[in-house]
Amino acid sequence: MTELRDEPVSYEVTGSDLVYRGRVWDVRSDTVRYGDREIVRQYVAHPGAAAIVALDETGRVLLIQQYRHPIRHRDWEVPAGLLDVAGEPPLETAKRELAEEADLRAGRWEPLVRIFTTPGGNDEIVHLFLARDLVPAGEAFAREDEEADIRLEWVPLADAVDAVLAGRMRNGILAAGVLAAAERLRREG
Repeated sequence: MTELRDEPVSYEVTGSDLVYRGRVWDVRSDTVRYGDREIVRQYVAHPGAAAIVALDETGRVLLIQQYRHPIRHRDWEVPAGLLDVAGEPPLETAKRELAEEADLRAGRWEPLVRIFTTPGGNDEIVHLFLARDLVPAGEAFAREDEEADIRLEWVPLADAVDAVLAGRMRNGILAAGVLAAAERLRREG
């Protein structure tokens, strides 16, 4: 093996039906020619998202906690949002979401990792960015629904890593983000 990486492939889709149209994402049913057979796979068609691992000058990471109905938890997350503005690059979405969810702007942005969240059930890809040199956004955004009572906490990055590894924080985007940020900082020395 020369380079360890995911391998894109394209099988013929012989049929594709919209099963459900949702407010945020849809459910599709595709018939795919796979070798000498046709297989049917249903999945959530997702617009994708951008997420932010925001680090302050002391090495603390910004975590947010909000209610997530499907899991019936107020889970800890990093700020994130859907790629739901036509033509908006993921970095611009990340900048917008950091301002909207945490009332912050960052002076320095770096791509961190990109992840498929649940490749067996949806086509969502999340672009995670490392944000540093944080300053107040200058205006507070009005938040509604689950975002109305978001709790923000600044946590030492090492404590967030420990909570992920101990299974106390299980959000996949948060886990990928804080582990990648910790490794990035370790490599920076």
